[in-house]
Amino acid sequence: QVQLVESGGGLVQVGGSLRLSCAASRGTIESNAMGWFRQDLGKEREFVAAINWSGKSTFYADSVKGRFTISRDNAKNAVYLQMDSLKPEDTAVYYCAAREESDFSARRNRYSYWGQGTQVTVSS
Repeated sequence: QVQLVESGGGLVQVGGSLRLSCAASRGTIESNAMGWFRQDLGKEREFVAAINWSGKSTFYADSVKGRFTISRDNAKNAVYLQMDSLKPEDTAVYYCAAREESDFSARRNRYSYWGQGTQVTVSS
């Protein structure tokens, strides 16, 4: 059983940057594909970025491509989301998720383990 904990959220101005972290507090994620999703009030949870087990393959939603970067450090049992050039529409609760498989997916229902989320608010 994998337990995930996100951190690094907060309030930032338009154009600013934040770095989210996701650590496995129980279990290991070195063989798992990982993903970041986000959910704003009244909206469905949407895909943001994903990475395969080795970190050599990544995939992004069109809305964040070129601004966000997903990475991982398997030695630290952690995954990161570097968010640059933030916009008000990036405001949401960001969730880290782990798959049972090693290849990434953009589909929410392909992920078995979820963190509690961390709030990101971008002010204009």
